[in-house]
Amino acid sequence: MMVKHTGYPLVLPFPSSSGKSGPAAYDDSGLKYFRVPSSSFPVRKALSILLVFLIVLLFGHYFQLVPRLASESNNRTSILSGKSQRFWGPYSPYYPIEEYQPPPNGCSITQASTLAIDLLQRHGARYPTSGASKEIQASLQKLLNASKYTDMRLEFLRSYQWHLGEADLVPFGATQSFQSGAEIYHRYGHLVDDHMLPFVRASGGDRVVNSAVNWTAGFADASGQLYHPSVSVIIPETETSNNTLEDHMCPNSRASQDEANSWRDMFSVPIVHRLNTAAVGADILSEDIPGLMSLCAFETVFEEKESEFCDLFSLKEFQAYEYYQDLLKYYKTGYGNPLGPVQGVGYVNELLARLRGRPVEDRTQTNSTLDSSPVTFPLNRTVYADFSHDNQMAAIYSALGLFPQMRPPNPTRADPRWTWVVSRLVPFSGRMITEKVQCSEAGIPGDFIRILINDAIQPLAFCGAGDGLCGLEAFVESQIYARRNGAGDFEKCFPE
Repeated sequence: MMVKHTGYPLVLPFPSSSGKSGPAAYDDSGLKYFRVPSSSFPVRKALSILLVFLIVLLFGHYFQLVPRLASESNNRTSILSGKSQRFWGPYSPYYPIEEYQPPPNGCSITQASTLAIDLLQRHGARYPTSGASKEIQASLQKLLNASKYTDMRLEFLRSYQWHLGEADLVPFGATQSFQSGAEIYHRYGHLVDDHMLPFVRASGGDRVVNSAVNWTAGFADASGQLYHPSVSVIIPETETSNNTLEDHMCPNSRASQDEANSWRDMFSVPIVHRLNTAAVGADILSEDIPGLMSLCAFETVFEEKESEFCDLFSLKEFQAYEYYQDLLKYYKTGYGNPLGPVQGVGYVNELLARLRGRPVEDRTQTNSTLDSSPVTFPLNRTVYADFSHDNQMAAIYSALGLFPQMRPPNPTRADPRWTWVVSRLVPFSGRMITEKVQCSEAGIPGDFIRILINDAIQPLAFCGAGDGLCGLEAFVESQIYARRNGAGDFEKCFPE
């Protein structure tokens, strides 16, 4: 595999000073964290992380990392400016849907709140997963095996070699998380001090942990190295681990792909004809098209320049590809799956606990050992940051009641009123911010909630006037599905 030289190493977490998989001492000033014991974190992984860190240290890069990241961050973002990138579904790079709007007049976010803001963020841009990589390469090989190319846009394939890794964070993805940490500090820095640093958790996948650590580095850099939050809890991604930041706790969940495949078979017809004409003998089929289109995204975020695969498809075709990805996510952990929203219930109940400063009440995905401890689930912080995956975030949005659809999606025609747009919901480094806002009504102060998805204020019509502000108690009351532990749906997740 070709190694991309970035000019700086990725930030990695320090292993436990004890060398064991048990908890390390809690310390906001360093990068120690509470690691939940699990077979998913073998000694080999800890040693590999330690080895990478030692290599970085030996070459003298570590202490220069943050300044270099900060100086390069703007350039690294501007590289991705193609029109199609907002239609790459879950592989689109993060962008703010709207310009951030501060709370309305008479309202403020203050340190007096037990929770002032809660950040839920997807990991940064990555390579394709192992399963996706195999499918993409199989489709790509058909193009490479063509006996002749009749379109100049395919000429680059004559010397093309596969060079993407699998599942890991790419350098651009690390920068995305770093920038997010800096942005959160600049926006909410007044909420932290030496004794009130952000509390950070991550699901246990390497790309998620590394995204969280890069976020803390960006936060520290933006503060002028005044504040150094750490990743305090890492929750294993094993079948036996309760984890509110990953979607593996509903074995009976069945994600339908029929609707997405029906749409794929419609929009891909002219693409299949065009590619088979341009690559003689390739025998491209409808099922090859999504993987080939995703190469545009994966190569672009890796190379940090537009991939030549992007030129093979039109903007209209990428818009159709977006709807294909929308349908997949809608029927995987969204409203289209009867057991989709319930997979986000545990996190919603954790959010309610933080908002009210009360112990977690949940009988679904939460880890009761972690959530009952003030060390691993404190209730007295002003800023919380959790790092997760796109599928789980879609489940959480559904459990909250965000992005409801008037009717099921049409698998043969995209509805212009459709708001379940994956590139706007869970792009690489996509984020949900819950703000606890203090407002005064008739001279009487009260707590209100705002939720922003990629900086777009959500109307919260289910608990307020639809203006994006919702009274705290009204918001809590609106979350009856989560407070009832999924209203019987969680029990359906498991075989009888």
